[in-house]
Amino acid sequence: MRNFAYLLGLFVVILGFVSFDLFTQNKQLERSVFAAQTRDLSAATEKLSTLHSTVEQSLIFQDEKALNNELDSIWRMSSDLRKSVANLPIQPEVQNEWMRYLGKIGDNAKQAAVTGDYENWRKKMNTVAANLHAFAEEWNTATVAFYENDGDMKKWSNNHTTDLSESPFMNVSKQLKTYNETDFPLTASESDYEKKRDLQHIKDEKITKSEAIKKFKNFFPNIDDALVTVTKSSDDAPYPFYHIQFIHGSKIGYADITENGGHLLSFLLERPVKKHPLSHEEILSTAEKFMKKVGYSDVKIAESRENHEAWHFVFSRVHGEDEALVYPDSIQVKVAKDNAEILGINAMEYIQEEKIPTQGEVPIDWEKFFSDQVSVEETKKIYTANKSLELRKCYEVIARLNNKSNDTFRIVIDAETHEVIKNEKLN
Repeated sequence: MRNFAYLLGLFVVILGFVSFDLFTQNKQLERSVFAAQTRDLSAATEKLSTLHSTVEQSLIFQDEKALNNELDSIWRMSSDLRKSVANLPIQPEVQNEWMRYLGKIGDNAKQAAVTGDYENWRKKMNTVAANLHAFAEEWNTATVAFYENDGDMKKWSNNHTTDLSESPFMNVSKQLKTYNETDFPLTASESDYEKKRDLQHIKDEKITKSEAIKKFKNFFPNIDDALVTVTKSSDDAPYPFYHIQFIHGSKIGYADITENGGHLLSFLLERPVKKHPLSHEEILSTAEKFMKKVGYSDVKIAESRENHEAWHFVFSRVHGEDEALVYPDSIQVKVAKDNAEILGINAMEYIQEEKIPTQGEVPIDWEKFFSDQVSVEETKKIYTANKSLELRKCYEVIARLNNKSNDTFRIVIDAETHEVIKNEKLN
């Protein structure tokens, strides 16, 4: 009996040490995630200030060359800030409004540089510059409130939910919505385009909260025993979904699953990534198998890039009739290099599913279309939006200029009208 009591006491002590070690690891991970989010907020604040200054500077010049330099800077800065905003720990409503507003600023800068309509640019930017100044002040107020969380992960999680009522970013959201409507009113074609992006067309049967959890565990069996909490999207969301937050050892994250049909909308997992990466082929194969597992079997790899810890893939829907890739219907996937674990998913664009209009196709003789100095490396058919935001069937061409630096370009050409929609240098 005495031996049994001794063993029981020893077991309790060991269990205490193990529990303390796991608690410490989770706290360390929470602090690391909070530190990363804090850096992202600081970077966004700095970039917002720089963008505001550059927009004001663009109003100074009359000289075409000087003004075009500023317009190019505005386009690049707005694009860079959009990337930062995508990583911020803020509600999707705020994120979407901000990215939309930045996109409008960048698009208008690029359009003014191309068309030379500088007068229209100045008229718009006088208002935008003033609004950016007001927005920067409101943003600073909101970020100060965020920092007051003092690294408390539970408070951060509350701020990251879809409920804006208690969020320090509530006023920011209201401002951005107003600016998007007043500074850049939609044209008729843009209005039609925005209407198509509503998810009202999802007519699948509704699933319950428990069914959403079951789907989550089926999609991610390696964390099926995670501690989860589930909340419902707000009543004014364009489509209802379940927001599942989870903690599994040193892993934390969330998944969004639509109420209609139980489609995986988005997923994010934060954890330390080890060294010794797998091959690109192994990781891509895992991503392709996962696409089929969650029911996204009509997609094909369209783009891949890497950083020190993960591969980032873009899968685009394949149009059944002509096997063209529909770029607006894409899924972004993040896969860990160390063990090919899925770290992130964004399937919002894919679920929105564009309606493909019937269009003609006129073949192009590339030898006549390009100069003698150009070699066509690759061609494929795609669907993408033109400058009027109309979805068009296009040829995507990778072409190399036979000069000393062998410059390579990605050129998008309307398959019916042969209008060049996009021309960008790749290296």
